[in-house]
Amino acid sequence: MEIGHLEAQELDALACRSRRRQAIGSAIGQDARMRLLVTGGAGYIGSVVAALLLGRGHDVTVLDSLERGHRAAVPAGAGFVQADLRDPDALKTAIEPGYDAALHFAALALVGESVEHPERYWGANVGGTRNLLDRLRETQTSQLVFSSTCATYGSPDKVPMDEHTPTRPESPYGTSKLATDLMIGDECRAHGLNAVSLRYFNVAGASGGLGEDHAPETHLIPNVLRAAMGELAQVELLGTDYPTPDGTAIRDYIHVEDLAEAHLRALEGGASGEHRIFNLGNGSGFSVRQVIETAREVTGVDIPVHEAPRRPGDPPELVAACEKICAELGWAPHKDLEAIVEDAWTWHQAHPSGYSDLESGAVSPS
Repeated sequence: MEIGHLEAQELDALACRSRRRQAIGSAIGQDARMRLLVTGGAGYIGSVVAALLLGRGHDVTVLDSLERGHRAAVPAGAGFVQADLRDPDALKTAIEPGYDAALHFAALALVGESVEHPERYWGANVGGTRNLLDRLRETQTSQLVFSSTCATYGSPDKVPMDEHTPTRPESPYGTSKLATDLMIGDECRAHGLNAVSLRYFNVAGASGGLGEDHAPETHLIPNVLRAAMGELAQVELLGTDYPTPDGTAIRDYIHVEDLAEAHLRALEGGASGEHRIFNLGNGSGFSVRQVIETAREVTGVDIPVHEAPRRPGDPPELVAACEKICAELGWAPHKDLEAIVEDAWTWHQAHPSGYSDLESGAVSPS
């Protein structure tokens, strides 16, 4: 029985690799240069995706308000337009006709802030996207890739989580992203947009000169590395009594470069009027203790930890099921937790002040 199970897994893996090769061959066979709009391309994920698209020969323009992004993060070779999606009049000049597709990252993404100020999240995430959709329709831009989130699901009944997991968001941030997903679906059905929503799990790592620089920083891996560098006195370990093997919460971490590759895949295929939704993670879960231990090994620093009570509402485990995106887009993650932490550590050592050391001259990172 066990041998049969392993054989089935191997066959599934072979089938996935075969589909991936077919997708790559199809993409190489196309005259693939596209003119692409990247909203939020001065942010962490948007900048890495923009750099990948440029590296594949596409013509990229970044649109960002710079409210929370960094001008220095916009990759060299990309056009740049400063505009706010909440201003529909500004978009009439900022977004010209002629784009083949838009990749939409611009959003507010702090769960705590969304609880205190839900109006900001409905205005930016939902209202901003509605204005973007209006302008894409006006300019006859027929394709969209949307940066969604696993926060649309809330606390799952089971893991790993596939795309049929019930959507029960537990914060205005998650609700605003789910509302945007639903709005995009309506746009596809009514007006023929070809759209993909990618529901991210925990994105981390760095790519060359591009890395994670948020204010405030709420993500585990950069804060663990800040503690390793002495910028934080200790890592706050929130919750040691979860029903998990080591008592700490388990999350699915995906390297930002693997995530970026999925966006390129998302530009392939699809049809007018179709809205495809994919979960995007590594497919494996790691506990907070495992992340801290990996960071200690990578940095060589005995990172201090302070154990504290868990935050209300934090689920014990969030792990993605990635079979759908593997089967339909031929995508698969390649970098493990150690590589994620190593790349992030290299970036943080090179940029101890984040982008502020580059910001004054607004020089794009290499």
